[in-house]
Amino acid sequence: MARAFSWIRPEPWGIHVVPADCWIDPARAVDRALVTHGHADHARGGHGQTYATPETLAIMKLRYATSDGAVPVAYHETITLPGGVKATWIPAGHVLGSAQILLEHAGERILVTGDFKRRADPTCPPFEVTPCDVFITEATFGLPVFRHPPTQHEIAKLTDALAAEPERCVLVGAYALGKAQRVIAELREAGHAQTIWLHGALEKMCRLYEDFGVDLGPLSLVSEAPSKEAMAGHAVLAPPSALNDRWSRRLPDPRTAMASGWMRVRQRARQRGVELPLIISDHADWDELTRTVTEVAPRETWITHGREEAMLRWCELHQKKARALALVGYEDEGGDD
Repeated sequence: MARAFSWIRPEPWGIHVVPADCWIDPARAVDRALVTHGHADHARGGHGQTYATPETLAIMKLRYATSDGAVPVAYHETITLPGGVKATWIPAGHVLGSAQILLEHAGERILVTGDFKRRADPTCPPFEVTPCDVFITEATFGLPVFRHPPTQHEIAKLTDALAAEPERCVLVGAYALGKAQRVIAELREAGHAQTIWLHGALEKMCRLYEDFGVDLGPLSLVSEAPSKEAMAGHAVLAPPSALNDRWSRRLPDPRTAMASGWMRVRQRARQRGVELPLIISDHADWDELTRTVTEVAPRETWITHGREEAMLRWCELHQKKARALALVGYEDEGGDD
């Protein structure tokens, strides 16, 4: 009798779907890649064919100048791969275009989450709970200490800071794909209608989001500001690397902030010189990870790129079969936290 789930093999640099001879989020170029989303630790160029949502393919074209062999797959569309494997892209709620990939073969269902979150996000469709036999989940924040506060609470900290010192600006470090656009959209939902100023490195991705129907409101480039004073009382968004860069000298007495799930760890905020830590994450926190495993109710849970040990222990205590996958090339605090 064939071993259950033998048709999918976790390798050090990706998950191999054997009958289809394709890979999910491979860390090196392959003939056929199924990509969950556009962050660099999951997406790369050089594949013969790349299957992903239209949004992810557009992001990859912008970031990695890759478009050859692109095969768009819409949310909830099911395609048939070689070997009779069926694959369906399902919203993951992580960033624009992010998807879980459901694989069906030999009467078995295997779901690969990529990165995901359960919080509402005005820039992308919400995560969808999907029953399966094997649930391959990320665990970036897979420790009980990581319990993200309500997003509205963190956005209120930002708007309060702007109101308290209108002669200054608040410089928010936010990663170029996903986090920057989410912070902007969350500010808009909170009623912040003022112009938001951008570092030039964020502009193209923000415009791509707008091309896909995400309303970010009035945006302007810092390089085009008529004076420092024009940005006083405003939010300014930049890549984290620019927080303490010479570039920030053109701003009106900036108060530095950082939007990241890692801002829960005070030492990380101090190391970056962050005055206003904003705990806003695009990954599930501990409670969301464990709740998702319970709701999906798989026969097995496979845990990857994160804090596998704590998740394994939780599964053991709750009589849930689980294993850790040793995949390389996946960062625990890359450009998507």
